[in-house]
Amino acid sequence: MTSHSKDGYGAKRGSPRKERAASTETRRPRTRALVLVPVLKRQGRRTGDKASKPTLDSHTPESRLAEAVGLANAIDLDIIDSAIVPMSAPRPATLLGSGKVDELSQRVRDLEIGLVIVDHVVTPVQQRNLEKAWNTKVLDRTGLILEIFGERARTREGVLQVELAHLSYQKGRLVRAWTHLERQRGGGGFLGGPGEAQIELDRRMLQDRIDAIKRELADVVKTRDLHRKGRRKVPYPIVAVVGYTNAGKSTLFNKVTGAGVVAMDQVFATLDPTMREVKLPSARRIILSDTVGFISDLPTMLVAAFRATLEEVVEADLVLHVRDIAHEETEAQARDVEKVLGELGIDTLPVDSNILEVWNKIDLVSHDRRAELQHEALRNARPPVLVSAATGEGIVPLLDAIDDRLSVADEILEVIVPGSNGQLLNWLHETCDVLARESRKDGSVDLRLRIPSEKKLRVLGQLRKAGLKV
Repeated sequence: MTSHSKDGYGAKRGSPRKERAASTETRRPRTRALVLVPVLKRQGRRTGDKASKPTLDSHTPESRLAEAVGLANAIDLDIIDSAIVPMSAPRPATLLGSGKVDELSQRVRDLEIGLVIVDHVVTPVQQRNLEKAWNTKVLDRTGLILEIFGERARTREGVLQVELAHLSYQKGRLVRAWTHLERQRGGGGFLGGPGEAQIELDRRMLQDRIDAIKRELADVVKTRDLHRKGRRKVPYPIVAVVGYTNAGKSTLFNKVTGAGVVAMDQVFATLDPTMREVKLPSARRIILSDTVGFISDLPTMLVAAFRATLEEVVEADLVLHVRDIAHEETEAQARDVEKVLGELGIDTLPVDSNILEVWNKIDLVSHDRRAELQHEALRNARPPVLVSAATGEGIVPLLDAIDDRLSVADEILEVIVPGSNGQLLNWLHETCDVLARESRKDGSVDLRLRIPSEKKLRVLGQLRKAGLKV
């Protein structure tokens, strides 16, 4: 068993996370947690039993462990230890072999562990048996992600979506004696502490609550649709920012828009979509939308629950796929994101897609590696843009690239505007990209305009209103 102590992977002394947790320690002690990543010996990777969804080959066990500890650190846990656990084959009853279960049972007792996180799909029967063997709570990957989402959701829609996903997950786990939900926070419940209201739920009660949430969400979706239709009337193109969690999406969003969106070195820092209007160098205005981060093996129920939120991505005129290009598994993370986008019905083929890759964190790569990335970008059919959201490097080329991608459907128009109509001339300069301007002897002005596709009808209407031939 490969083990990593708290000093290697847990929250370090003096870290921002530990400082944030200090205020909660007066309210309740932090749960002591052990993080485990089961890996098949033959394949050297995490895998599942027949009931499990197959996972990607491209993530190394060490990377999976680092990510699992990162996920666990995203909620108020005290990570005491973490380990990669080799197994010859998944066991239907306990996932791990009996010898390994006994060995870990001793470790749980010695370290006084209150929660074991298993970065794997764990069936209800396996979870019940492991909890009995270790005499502690057990949380699998899906349950952990649900916990994080439950803490991060802020808007009414986000809270409802998380609770819906959690209840759907909980329905199959009523075999457990301690099944409960927390009234105060949608989606929580596994890590509840003293003083929290808990109620025993049976399947009928769960289904009643699920139905009620779906009705509430239907109303929220109608409101979102109205807002979306309102934006379409403006109309500005929508540019959605997507990417693997912790790729720097919110930092990039803040750099481009000047918004104060929460941007931390933390998974799932953004759950609820944030939108801001941005003016590009050509004077084109867009709506930039920051979205939830993706992750490998994102639970299907969460993809389904957040479909309403992710519709901003589906309907976007352009999708910015932000990649942490300094990460050792950036290619695997990119495939994970493309997989989710594919599930949403978005074409990810480079030639036909409306996706623009943004290679972020170039400030963290070596000079030689940067040169390699620049050459690789030039060979790409749809060249990505290299940026550093932290330093601002590459932001102007990124805005130009967004402009170029959105201008494909623009229209070039030549028009003669009377010199006496200064108001129209000023409006055209503000609304369109003036490619050429020439004054005539009679005082009129020859203009060659590039009209954004979304403004075409509006511009043509103003020209006709002024009595000009178009």
